[in-house]
Amino acid sequence: MKIIVTGGAGFIGSALVRHLIGEIGADVAVVDKLTYAANLASLAEVEGRYRLHQNDICDLEAMRSIFALEKPDLVMHLAAESHVDRSITGSRAFVETNVMGSWALLEAAREYWSSQPETQRSNFRFLHVSTDEVYGSLGAEGLFHETTAYDPSSPYSASKAASDHLAQAWQRTYGLPVVISNCSNNYGPYHFPEKLIPLVILNALEGKALPVYGDGSNVRDWLYVEDHARALFRIATHGRIGEKYNVGGRNERTNLQVVERICDTLDALVPAETPRRELIRFVADRPGHDARYAIDAGKLEAELGWRAQETFETGLRKTVEWYLARRDWWEPIRHGVYGGERLGLGAKG
Repeated sequence: MKIIVTGGAGFIGSALVRHLIGEIGADVAVVDKLTYAANLASLAEVEGRYRLHQNDICDLEAMRSIFALEKPDLVMHLAAESHVDRSITGSRAFVETNVMGSWALLEAAREYWSSQPETQRSNFRFLHVSTDEVYGSLGAEGLFHETTAYDPSSPYSASKAASDHLAQAWQRTYGLPVVISNCSNNYGPYHFPEKLIPLVILNALEGKALPVYGDGSNVRDWLYVEDHARALFRIATHGRIGEKYNVGGRNERTNLQVVERICDTLDALVPAETPRRELIRFVADRPGHDARYAIDAGKLEAELGWRAQETFETGLRKTVEWYLARRDWWEPIRHGVYGGERLGLGAKG
C-alpha cells in the first residue's frame, strides 16, 4: 500500500509513520513543511524507509506534483498548526495552513483520484484527521458524539472545523472517498514541549515552576499517541466513506490531576529534595478556555474493533520514562527552539 502522510514529521504524524512502516510494512511518503514543531529525529528509527517531500500543503502545484509522482492508494492528512495558545497570537497561520492547505490537498487529491482507472479510484481513500476541539465545551456531564454540533472556541479549533467541513463537502460534492476522524488530547514520546504534558515533565525535571491555567479544573480526555496511530490506520482502511469516527482514550482528567500525576511519577523515578507538587503555580486562564472535552469512541470500537491499549497511568509512565531517557531529542528543542515560556498572552492576528 502506497501512503502519503502529511505532517509526518510532527508528533502524531511521526507516530503514525513509525507504525505504518514498522508494523504495517507500508510504502510511505511524508509531506511536511518542517516548521518549528516538526522534527526528523522523530523518524530516526525508520530513517531511509520513507520518502520526504519538504513542501507546504498550501502549494497546490507542489501537491499535484507529489500525487503524480507517488501515486498513492491512501492519503492521511495530519499537517496542521495545532497549538491553541499560538493560535491566539498568530491566527493567520492557522487559517492559511489548516483551511487553505486542506483545500489545496483536497483539490490535488480530487484531481488525481478522478484521473485514475476505476480500480484505482475504488481503492483510494483520503483520511482527514481532526480534533475534538471542533465540538466546543462540555458541561460536567455528557460526551462528544460524531453527531455533536460544531461549536469551536479558539482560532485553532475554528480553523480545524472549517477544514472538516471542506473534507465533508469534497466527499458529498465530488464523491472523493473521504473519512474524517476527531481525536481527544494526545500524549506520548516525541511530543513538542509546548503542550501540557511534555512542558510539565521538563519544567519539573529542571525545578522550574509548573504553570496551571485558572484553577486547574479544565478536563481533557487523554489518548496515548501510539493507540491513536493504530486507530487512524484502522479508520482509513476500514471506515465507511463519508463517515466520522471519534477517537478517545476514555481517560478524563483535570489539568491539575495530570500535573500532579506527572510530579508523583517523577518523584518515584528521580527523587528530588522536595516534592515536585510544590512547583505548581496557578496562572491566569487561557482566553476562551473550554471547560471539558470527553469523547464517546463507541462507534469506532463497535464498527472497527479498535480499543485503546494504554490507560492514562501506564501511558503517562511510559511517556515520563521516555523523556528521562531521550535528552538527546528534547534538549536541542528546549535550548534552541522553545524554552518553555508562556504563549498566547497578546493578540497579534
